[in-house]
Amino acid sequence: MGYHRAGFDVVGVDVNPQPDYPFRFVQADALAPPFDLSDFDLIHASPPCQAYSRAGHLARAQKKPPKALDLVDATRAVLKASGVPYVIENVEGAPLAGAIRLCGSSFGLGVRRHRLFECSFWMMSPPCQHPRQGRPVGVYHRLGDEVPHGGKTADTLSEAQQAMGIDWLPWKALKEAIPPAYTEWIGRNILDPHT
Repeated sequence: MGYHRAGFDVVGVDVNPQPDYPFRFVQADALAPPFDLSDFDLIHASPPCQAYSRAGHLARAQKKPPKALDLVDATRAVLKASGVPYVIENVEGAPLAGAIRLCGSSFGLGVRRHRLFECSFWMMSPPCQHPRQGRPVGVYHRLGDEVPHGGKTADTLSEAQQAMGIDWLPWKALKEAIPPAYTEWIGRNILDPHT
């Protein structure tokens, strides 16, 4: 949604069906031939994050390792070979090269949801605004969960959607999403670096 708001014609590609995806969607493996990436003006890839997420680290510590695919290096190799400008998004701790970090507090959202973005072009990131934001809304695991260090996840789907700036996704998809404000900011800076 963010790239669409910034002015891009968006096409989604995934190996799995995405019934909640609001734009044209192609079910395919974008990393494998015969898929042709050279037809795109910009590629945004979000490889699975379970190998680097806090939940994944916790599961491994509890001797319950997640079934995690580590596709960051493979994704980068395919995107570099395509010659198309690209962005790779993932969680903090993922091995992204020269990544910027974006935070919901920078965009007036109710979530923090720090995410890293490796860009094949120069990009700056706005600073976090945690003090101005106050206590963030958690959008992960289950609605109404208590968080060990204080706070809790959203009580309702509506509260979570408002905090993320996404009003169309169900909980299962919402807790995996990145706020559209992030990709809108990246997209606007690509189209007009002076914004």
